[in-house]
Amino acid sequence: MGADRKRAARRHGPGRAAAFAACGAVLLAGCASMPDSGDLRGVESTPRQEAQVRVFAVPPHEDASYSEIVTGFLEALTSDDPDYEIARKYLTPQASAKWHPLRSTTVLADGPGAQPDRLSREETDSLSYTLTGTRVATVDAEQSYAPADGDYRESMHLARDRKTRQWRIDVPPRGVVMGRSDFQRNYLSVDRYYFATDTGAGTAPHTAAVADPVYVRRNVDPVTEAVRSLLRGPTRWLDPVVRSSFPTGTALRASESLTPDDQNKLTVPLNGKAARVGVDKCREMAAQLLFTLQNLTPTMDEVELRAGDRQLCHLTAEDAEDIAVRGSVKRADYLYFLNDKHRLVRLAAATDDTEPTPVPGALGEDVQLGSAAVSRDEDMAAGVGLDGKNLYVGALVSGGPLGEPELTSAGPSAGKRLSAPSWDAQGDLWVADRDPGKPRLLLLKKGVDDPVEVKTPPGLEGRIESVRVAADGVRVALVVKDGEKSSLLIGRIERGDDGGAGDGSGVSVHELRSATPELEEVTAMSWAGDSRLVVVGREKDGVQTMRYVQVDGSTPEGPAPAALSGVKEITASEDARLPLVGYSEDGIVRLSSGAQWQKIVTDGTAPVYPG
Repeated sequence: MGADRKRAARRHGPGRAAAFAACGAVLLAGCASMPDSGDLRGVESTPRQEAQVRVFAVPPHEDASYSEIVTGFLEALTSDDPDYEIARKYLTPQASAKWHPLRSTTVLADGPGAQPDRLSREETDSLSYTLTGTRVATVDAEQSYAPADGDYRESMHLARDRKTRQWRIDVPPRGVVMGRSDFQRNYLSVDRYYFATDTGAGTAPHTAAVADPVYVRRNVDPVTEAVRSLLRGPTRWLDPVVRSSFPTGTALRASESLTPDDQNKLTVPLNGKAARVGVDKCREMAAQLLFTLQNLTPTMDEVELRAGDRQLCHLTAEDAEDIAVRGSVKRADYLYFLNDKHRLVRLAAATDDTEPTPVPGALGEDVQLGSAAVSRDEDMAAGVGLDGKNLYVGALVSGGPLGEPELTSAGPSAGKRLSAPSWDAQGDLWVADRDPGKPRLLLLKKGVDDPVEVKTPPGLEGRIESVRVAADGVRVALVVKDGEKSSLLIGRIERGDDGGAGDGSGVSVHELRSATPELEEVTAMSWAGDSRLVVVGREKDGVQTMRYVQVDGSTPEGPAPAALSGVKEITASEDARLPLVGYSEDGIVRLSSGAQWQKIVTDGTAPVYPG
């Protein structure tokens, strides 16, 4: 049943190993025999299982020892028990009433160790334990994931009832605690969708759908739980820049469990808070549901909303795309990169072509570039000169002239001047000036207005090395270098009052959080989905690696990209149907789904999709 379980069996003796062998995969957590005395070395994490494997807990048996109570309780926390009813059987009634397992989940590198604070051969009816481990992450009451580090120490107390002589836990740990592999087996990341409050997206439809990832329990009615979570509203981190079309207080009717019918249609019965919504608002609500639930059931085609006995509206997946735009479904026409003459060229994105053509306009003809970016509508392009000093912007039309630089950096060398630029969903252009004497994050409205400085959080340590804005326009990915370490940080973009100037001076970035806590160095990154990025970097004392990461710092399901040596730059589309493209020691290469890396051209650099 996996190396972790075999090691656990060896530590707990042959009786425990035999119990595991008899139980089988379905009863991994609950049916293991437990020692009846002595200390507990730790509750091992169950090796990750296939999604269809269910893990069931068992209640404590009569006259269970204190160590069996501790072990049984910790293992019950990793089971598929919907309301933790079995885990509560290990608690006193008073402790059960005060214990709130859904308020927090602590994820440790391995299962929690459990050591008694005092062991005595003398008869005692009271005993304290200390749970220990190394923190990896926490999931809060909003179901939001956040990386964590440092030591975990939590007290737990047991008491023996004077009448029944049964041991029970009267002071349990806060929330739920489990090892990383148990967390990966038990929990599933789901992107909930809300609407950006800034509607100037520049493309039709104008409303951008923004992904807000949370974790739900994989085998405990995840569809229903995802809907409940969506109705509760966005996480605190995203709330300032998004809105929900569900009226405040909207909820599912009590005890409803949601399942699509054989026509891939889901009927969602809501309480009276939604009874008075208009058709347009209802269709927005349905679009939020469809976008969210397609994470879990990709074949879902239609949602019907009801309040009481009345149908409010229904919406198909095709019609939902007319209500809001998602980056993950907007396919780019072209892949762009710089050829051996440092001119901007392009290839049709969804083909196997290897013969690029120059882009129309001056950036394909008149200037040598070191990096470039193309607007999301593919009408405009921006390029930084080969020496990193000047930023040029031009229309992708034949005969378009090359004007004066829109921005000039005073940095002492190319690597300390302008970063590669990035276009947001509003058609604005972002770039970092890496000048050590005046490092700044800058924005040019529509790519041509005077650059204005974007406000960053006070106390931001280090210099911004690269910037990529998400397709939704409300999140930005920054590589920040501080000394020898470079980190990938995700920030929230807020567009506030600029005093009527209209120059973008009200734009600011808030609450930066790490998406790659395990990496010592990040050398390249790109958005690769609505809440996913692809990153090239290195762990401490490690070698270069390429991986996918979530905006919340968790690791998405599925394999990492195939290994590629000497990666210098990487680009991906939010649309997963388009190949991953890199610049490596072999030139420009691409990786299509289910394939190996293939060379496009030997002499080329700086590949980018629109954005």
